[in-house]
Amino acid sequence: MNVVRNIAAVVIGYLIFAISAVMLFKLGSIDPHAESGIGTKAAVIVFGLVFSFIGGYVAKLIAAARTLNVNIVLAILMAGFAAFSLFRSEGEHYTQIAAILLFAPASLLGGLIKRRSEN
Repeated sequence: MNVVRNIAAVVIGYLIFAISAVMLFKLGSIDPHAESGIGTKAAVIVFGLVFSFIGGYVAKLIAAARTLNVNIVLAILMAGFAAFSLFRSEGEHYTQIAAILLFAPASLLGGLIKRRSEN
């Protein structure tokens, strides 16, 4: 049962991050691979940081373990998909670079903050 719960934690944490990004791009009419202004890039990065943190926090909330293993898997998944996209897509790559360097670590931070609140 704990394995299923931990897998669900990773999936739900990732979906929080990914669905929020898709919604931002769709509702904001933002092409993540097109040239954009610094304001748009900053907004996308702040939005991504917030939702990757929330995804990490929720993943830890759901996880059946006190360790951050679920958050580590979530961060690797986020960075892995971003790296795959980085090499497969053309145009701007700020979203993928931010996912690797900022969003994946933010999901770890979300798990760490949740774990500290449990003490």
